[in-house]
Amino acid sequence: MHRTTRIKITELNPHLMCVLCGGYFIDATTIIECLHSFCKMCIVRYLEASKYCPICDVQVHKTKPLLNIRSDKTLQDIVYKLVPGLFKNEMKRRRDFYSEHPVDVSNGSNEDRGEVADDDKRIITDDEIISLSIEFFNHSRLGGAVEDKPSKDQNMIANKRYLQCPAAMTVMHLRKFLRSKMDIPNAYQVEVMYEDEPLKDYYTLMDIAYIYTWRRNGPLPLKYRVRPNCKKMKVSHAQQEGQNSASRSGPESDSASDKAGSPSGAPSTSSSLPSPGTPAQSPLPQLPQLPVNGTPAVAPPPTPSRSFTQFGGGGSNKPRNVTLNGSATSSG
Repeated sequence: MHRTTRIKITELNPHLMCVLCGGYFIDATTIIECLHSFCKMCIVRYLEASKYCPICDVQVHKTKPLLNIRSDKTLQDIVYKLVPGLFKNEMKRRRDFYSEHPVDVSNGSNEDRGEVADDDKRIITDDEIISLSIEFFNHSRLGGAVEDKPSKDQNMIANKRYLQCPAAMTVMHLRKFLRSKMDIPNAYQVEVMYEDEPLKDYYTLMDIAYIYTWRRNGPLPLKYRVRPNCKKMKVSHAQQEGQNSASRSGPESDSASDKAGSPSGAPSTSSSLPSPGTPAQSPLPQLPQLPVNGTPAVAPPPTPSRSFTQFGGGGSNKPRNVTLNGSATSSG
């Protein structure tokens, strides 16, 4: 995702300041041979004694170096817009100078005499109050479609609101204002737009006026629209996909479980395991307990399912020889 970083004006100072006087450019002038810029008064005074660039030492001109310098209006406008209050202070200095030293400056421009207002130069300061209009963004009016009912235009005009805000106010503040005024829930997001283009949250009103060349011929026209929150839409979409995949895999799992639980797939245990109702048969007959070393042994209680006569050969009392501890005994 693209990440926007904001930089400080001090980081741009090397590109906005004159190396001869150490201040911001005033009447920025550029040498056409090397494209280094200086204040007009500074470079003119410097070239009276030298014919080389004060930065790169390239030769400006062999005999008339003033022929190879040009005024840079674009650079000067950038400096005036980036440095707060610079244009207003410079215009005031020029007016004060010409009021104390009355000379004929009829050939000069209004800017040279300091008679240019901020509105004419389109210079906006942070503490300036900007008038703006805010209305709902209508897709049908964007394509220039002719509406059947003229009352819709009247309703849109009636829904337009006018505000006066500081030039330093950001789009994020305006979004919060609209959300609180219209009680928009958090499940929806508010977008502020200029014509049909959404604006970044960190844009200030001054940035919008500079980017879209607002001419001050009316309130700054802004629009807004309300849309469902993208994050929640993504989460619900992911949940829906999970449910669809689960439904698709459901019949397969059911069929697999049916196969696993079918009698044909299970191993047969009827021949190897006894049934719960029949007692386990021992391969050897159970012998009675005999006395050992003169101590009579207590015979265990008979099990309910069998008797000792079961292994006695049909109930006969035939004696059998049993060897215990190396001595032969007879049981009968």
